[in-house]
Amino acid sequence: MSVTLLSRLQFAIATYFHFLFVPLTLGLVWLLAIYETKYVKTGDEDYKKLAKFWGKIFLINFAIGIVTGITLEFQFGTNWAKYSEYVGDVFGSLLAIEATAAFFLESTFVAVWLFGWEKLSKKAHLVSIWLVVLASNLSGLWILIANAWMQHPVGYVIKNGRAEMSNFAAVVFNPIAWLKFLHTIPASMTLAGFFVMGFSGYHILKKNNVELFKKAFRIAATFTLIAALIVVIVGHEHAAEVSKVQPTKLAAMESLWNTQKSAPMYLFLWPDAKNEKNSFEILPIPGALSFLAYQSFSAEVKGLKAFPKEDRPPVLPTFLSFRLMVGLGFLFILLAFIAFLKRDKIEEYPKFLKILLYVIPLPYLAIELGWTLAEVGRQPWIVYGLMKVKNAVSPTITSSQVLVSVIAFTVVYTLLGIAAFYLIIKTAKEGPKN
Repeated sequence: MSVTLLSRLQFAIATYFHFLFVPLTLGLVWLLAIYETKYVKTGDEDYKKLAKFWGKIFLINFAIGIVTGITLEFQFGTNWAKYSEYVGDVFGSLLAIEATAAFFLESTFVAVWLFGWEKLSKKAHLVSIWLVVLASNLSGLWILIANAWMQHPVGYVIKNGRAEMSNFAAVVFNPIAWLKFLHTIPASMTLAGFFVMGFSGYHILKKNNVELFKKAFRIAATFTLIAALIVVIVGHEHAAEVSKVQPTKLAAMESLWNTQKSAPMYLFLWPDAKNEKNSFEILPIPGALSFLAYQSFSAEVKGLKAFPKEDRPPVLPTFLSFRLMVGLGFLFILLAFIAFLKRDKIEEYPKFLKILLYVIPLPYLAIELGWTLAEVGRQPWIVYGLMKVKNAVSPTITSSQVLVSVIAFTVVYTLLGIAAFYLIIKTAKEGPKN
């Protein structure tokens, strides 16, 4: 395999693994803050127990997220030197802001929150966790601004043979960045909500601290329903923006080959990229794709054939990632709505509690599919319309060197993942200590 393909594979492995932990951290911190706020307002010690208990899992995720995030950033120097050289003035500055400002603030107040339970006043300690919420979201925002620039580069000029930042405000307020942020954070909150509901249900089924975990469940059910609704609403707006800045991705998302007015969406179809058509198309919704993209049922949508073959993304993985992600999104709304309706007497519905426990992996899958759509759908560009992946790889490394590191990453991450999830599940099943 080529250096480019192996480097892409290595980065994909590192990214997928990293994002097994980050979303739970981003989402769970909100619930920690809510539980502690309830404790400070009501004086109910159960909410303090809940904040401490779920906080253990938050800290595990936070630690693994840090370690795996560092290896991701190293790869820009080891495997993607040409990319770093060409866009480092823009991309590197955004990562620097995230590390020196948001992450520093987040790490500091995580430590304050962890060690300050008996050393700070209730209100001062509560402020510390809300500052962690702020900092973790700011950290995520700067990372997403950097990624959004790769999706839709703005605020730069080509100077001295490289991209240099010319308008910081344009980069920061890139509409793709804010749509990604408003999609990713609620998606992480949805994951955290299902995690808390699922393991709260486990303890309710086992008759362990039933009243305590009913309190956890009630808040998580409302939290999850709100978050899941926001994900779908913002997802629609995100798709509309993609149609403007990445029309090839939109066409691949729906496997649209021919440019059409009143372009339909098919409930069931299967792409045949080799013959530039779909193997079958069943149950069309007239004009739905035009409406999704341009808020008009009669709008024209460009098909894949309108673009050179070498500029099209891989159709099947882009299409499947989008379809599965959307399907899971609506499933989450349904499950969260049922949980919300049954939240006050949830102990009376053991079968539903088992379902919530078993579906915990699905939000993880949905988020990984979302990143697959974002990154695979951008191909063959590493920076859309500006730099292709094949031109971004480090020129001095060899296939054998990258192959060794791919194998090493896979082995180490597999062992680390087994250990981390064992610890997370073990902690979640043990429950709070009295």
